[in-house]
Amino acid sequence: MTENSIKIIGAGLAGSEAAWYLANRGVPVVLYEMRPKVQTPVHRTGDFAELVCSNSLGGEGLATGAGLLKEEMVLLGSLVMEAAYFARVPAGRALAVNREEFAGYITQKLTGHPLITVRREEVEDLSGLEGLVLVASGPLTSDSLSESIKKLTGDEGLYFFDAAAPIVERESLNESVLYWKSRYDERGTGDYLNVPLNKEEYERFWHELVNAEVVPLAEHDKLILFEGCMPIEELARRGLDTLRFGPLRPVGLEKNGERPWAVLQLRKEDAEGRLLNLVGCQTRLKWGEQKRVFRTLPGFAEAEFVRYGVMHRNTYINSPKLLDRNLSLKEHPQIFFAGQITGVEGYLESAACGLYAGINLARIVQGKESITLPEETMLGSLTAYITDPSRQDFQPMNANFGLLPELPEKIKSKKERKLAKARRSLKVLEHFAKTVNI
Repeated sequence: MTENSIKIIGAGLAGSEAAWYLANRGVPVVLYEMRPKVQTPVHRTGDFAELVCSNSLGGEGLATGAGLLKEEMVLLGSLVMEAAYFARVPAGRALAVNREEFAGYITQKLTGHPLITVRREEVEDLSGLEGLVLVASGPLTSDSLSESIKKLTGDEGLYFFDAAAPIVERESLNESVLYWKSRYDERGTGDYLNVPLNKEEYERFWHELVNAEVVPLAEHDKLILFEGCMPIEELARRGLDTLRFGPLRPVGLEKNGERPWAVLQLRKEDAEGRLLNLVGCQTRLKWGEQKRVFRTLPGFAEAEFVRYGVMHRNTYINSPKLLDRNLSLKEHPQIFFAGQITGVEGYLESAACGLYAGINLARIVQGKESITLPEETMLGSLTAYITDPSRQDFQPMNANFGLLPELPEKIKSKKERKLAKARRSLKVLEHFAKTVNI
């Protein structure tokens, strides 16, 4: 089976999604995953699609870019969305999951499929693979494979630094000074545990944060940060009130009619809420400093950290220069790329990119033309963005309504305008999928 199989490197979100799509259309797949034999700085298990940063897959509802992308993925038969609904935990208007259940579901589905052969080994050199290949090795691509990609493309590659937030045990917090509420939700107790800070508490926390020690970079690395995942201490250095208008904004989190000076939110890591993630607190502080600084927060005096925040280098290629619209290399059309290594940013975006690559690979095997998704769709506009050859200053991009073409009619309300674009996207995608038999 393996001789004519499509080789997929990496069983993260993108690789898993592509493998599932291909196998369900009768295309044999060899799925390479180096973990757990070779681990990365942030992965802990050998499970497929392990989430290493947040456990949130973003907002729901058609008025958000992430919400629209979710609906498009469901329409296209996404395994990641199936797993997310299976493993979801309460998170207000966001879709969050239990990490272990989510990754376990995907791992079980893929390892149990008769057309998927799993090889637990590191692929160090692309030149040794024959036939169609999908590189979905993710932002933590190994050094040896990165070097192989550089040689193949003649491009030095790009990178930025990504960070994860700490996780604490709920029972170690003093909940008498905290309260449960989702933003703007007046109906019940809400899905987030809120840490209210008065002006004095906030300014003390800010002072400790900006003066704490951070983990130094490797000598050859330059600090390049992505705005969507900025370490909290870097945000804080932009000004005393930056956090109050960012991740610690108190709007919509009033308690008894009063608005705190600032609010830090904690999101459940599991359905029972025994573990809580510090929302927006991704950091590269040294571990001892994290404990010291975050324990200055109300209710955190004896907080127990089950995971400290970490920062890691994310590798991505110069997709506008290197990739065709179907995600194959211009100079080596038998090799495809998908996921965060292409410069899409975010869990969903990575998975959707893998789904799109899987669709095109399946069509090639079936002797059909590759497709280009309509730009009226979120996935179509996102892949158009990362493969636009006119783009000079390429930076990672996630799903947002700014990518979609304008509507023919004028709609004043921002929310209604987004909803109209979303409805158009789903209508166009549904028609397109039926027309080309995706």
